[in-house]
Amino acid sequence: MTTIWHNPRCSKSRATLAIVEEHGPVEIRKYLEDAPNEADIRDVLAQLGIPAIQLMRTGEAEFKELGLSKTDSDEVLIAAMAKAPKLIERPVVITDKGARIGRPPESVKEIL
Repeated sequence: MTTIWHNPRCSKSRATLAIVEEHGPVEIRKYLEDAPNEADIRDVLAQLGIPAIQLMRTGEAEFKELGLSKTDSDEVLIAAMAKAPKLIERPVVITDKGARIGRPPESVKEIL
């Protein structure tokens, strides 16, 4: 099953969803309403093969408001994303072949 962490207000997320839907059924997780927990985020990071900072939207106001830094540990950043899901880069597509951030949207095709 393919899952997308989706924000319907984001044009990149909508474009990625359209690509994913062309390849079959998809579970849409509106991650701002159904926030991933720390274990979910760790799992996705492992599939992505990236450090937590690369999954973060560091330009969001919450990043500064929470006193976060690009040099914080993965554990600190993962906890922050679980508490403030707006900090998670979007969209994230997860399949049995791995996970990809849909930036650009076409980047998810390699795991579909």
